[in-house]
Amino acid sequence: MQHFIGTYECKADEKGRIMLPISLKKQLSDKLKSGFVIKRAVFNSCLELYPSKEWDDLMLRINKLNRFNKKNIDFIRRFTAGVRKIEIDMSGRILIPKDLISHAKISKEIVVSSAVNILEIWDKDSYENAIDDAKIDFGNLAEEVMGDKKDENVS
Repeated sequence: MQHFIGTYECKADEKGRIMLPISLKKQLSDKLKSGFVIKRAVFNSCLELYPSKEWDDLMLRINKLNRFNKKNIDFIRRFTAGVRKIEIDMSGRILIPKDLISHAKISKEIVVSSAVNILEIWDKDSYENAIDDAKIDFGNLAEEVMGDKKDENVS
């Protein structure tokens, strides 16, 4: 599993195309042939960009859900709503479908941010608001999420 690094400010054109920065394209270079999957985020008004391998691994987990359980079917339907296979063109651009642009309220100024093994695509103002909101309790959140973990690599 590759871990992406960085937060990048980009611009979207009127057709919903985003030119990815060179440093991000380099991180994605070995994944260009297999393509990507873009979808709505579960918890935020942003989009998630999965390399196909990461998406396939996630689908293997989701495919194990019992489809005779209504909650599972509702989850699968909502999780996969608006999912599209996309590619990065020769110029290093991705085309975001209009319904996903609308969902994420993407305007001209956007942020592409690493989220471990996927990328998040945000409207810049929404991203800044989400980061500002997260700063308030980040210390407590970090303690709750990571504080009880025993990490053998940390001295």
